[in-house]
Amino acid sequence: MSGAAGDIEVRIAGLNLHPIKSCAGIAVPEALLIETGFEFDRAWMLVDEAGLLVTQRELPRMALIQPTLKHHDMVLRAPGMLALHIALDTVEQPVQVTVWNDTVKAYDMGDLAAQWFSDFLGPYRGGKLRLARFDPEQRRLSDPRWTGPIEAENAFADAFPLLVTSTAGLDEFNRRLAAAGHALRVLFDAHLSDENDRILPIVAADPQVSLAEVVHGMHDLLGGHESGHGGHQCSCGESDTDEPVLDVRAIPHSIRHATVFGAFDAVPAGATLVLVAHQDPVPLLRQLSDRTAGRIAVDYLDRGPEEWRLRLTRT
Repeated sequence: MSGAAGDIEVRIAGLNLHPIKSCAGIAVPEALLIETGFEFDRAWMLVDEAGLLVTQRELPRMALIQPTLKHHDMVLRAPGMLALHIALDTVEQPVQVTVWNDTVKAYDMGDLAAQWFSDFLGPYRGGKLRLARFDPEQRRLSDPRWTGPIEAENAFADAFPLLVTSTAGLDEFNRRLAAAGHALRVLFDAHLSDENDRILPIVAADPQVSLAEVVHGMHDLLGGHESGHGGHQCSCGESDTDEPVLDVRAIPHSIRHATVFGAFDAVPAGATLVLVAHQDPVPLLRQLSDRTAGRIAVDYLDRGPEEWRLRLTRT
């Protein structure tokens, strides 16, 4: 949309509903806007037997519960479970439930739904989980500190009837997430290599243990696979050719040095870590030298201008 000078032009790139709070969402081509946001968005919520909110924070497997909205019902699917059909126009007894600091009127969705969720997610807080639906007669308002004189009504959403983000913001979030994941992987690989050096010799000395079976099992556990050239590639610290590489260019500046410190702390004596940076990391190298009391050797593999590659060896 566009308007007068000074306005910006925006395009709706996607609409998403989360019928059950904290379960998987649904991408939709269109949505009906009602008083509490999109129709059916956060209209249902899982609670314990005391009526208290339950989310992915406590039960991460809730993310695997995938709803689908049909004409007359909502179909829920989860790994290893038969589909559960929830009628859109039917509720059971009225109840009171608590979502964060708000206690509101709602409707319980019955024993069948409770059993389905409890079977998939397991018992919680000593009892079964219950599925509740928001009572449309209930008015639950956003905090006026943020909405001012506007009375913004919510169903079971955390704080506001609508949440808006940008594709650029999501792209940046995913980039940082991938960078953090890569940094953690480097740390994991280095730590595992160190444990191999300490533990495998002890295991190998036991005549009742097959070292070949232990290593093979580690490869299976860590997703190892044959390289196609007679070697293997895995995360067990036993790579045939590659040195661990940490590319810090995608890591947020606020945690970049700490990430390198953690990765190099896990590098055993005589081993190496290849560092990739967008410039010559002289201050970082000085800090690493101080942290290791000078027990570090640096070899420059590439000297820019776009990419600097350094081999760091613990001496």
